[in-house]
Amino acid sequence: MWTSTNICARRAARTALAVVALSLAVACTTNGDAEGRGDGGGKPAPPKEATGSLEQIAAQADCEPNIQTDAAELRQANCTTGDGRYVLATFATDRGQREWINEAKNYGGTYLVGRKWVAVGDAEVLAALRGRLGGTVETASPHHQGSSGDDGGSEGDHSADH
Repeated sequence: MWTSTNICARRAARTALAVVALSLAVACTTNGDAEGRGDGGGKPAPPKEATGSLEQIAAQADCEPNIQTDAAELRQANCTTGDGRYVLATFATDRGQREWINEAKNYGGTYLVGRKWVAVGDAEVLAALRGRLGGTVETASPHHQGSSGDDGGSEGDHSADH
């Protein structure tokens, strides 16, 4: 037997289900932004992060890779495109990639980092590259604190040595 309580409960459940479905539909079609801009600032969201071999990632970046290192744990190539020059490297493991980045950051620079790959170059070049490969930009100042034993002083402290 239907009671007014059962009918109200069913209507409330259907309404809640419709709200959830509508919310999911909006989130999926607009990348989470109510106006469909991706990041909320009018810029398109970066593409899905590139994956694959060095050659596959280079192809996504419109680069003909000039292979410099071809080892099991690291593959590295020089790339030149209309955006500029950069180095593209792929890694066999996430740990190997993170160790490489941590060591490289001791020398400063800008890095575009994806899963098991990294591109190194000028910030402007990497910004353009990020539009094709996705990834996260990481930067480091020269003499980054780490295992080098540097006391973290400014570059001016070291200029007398050069």
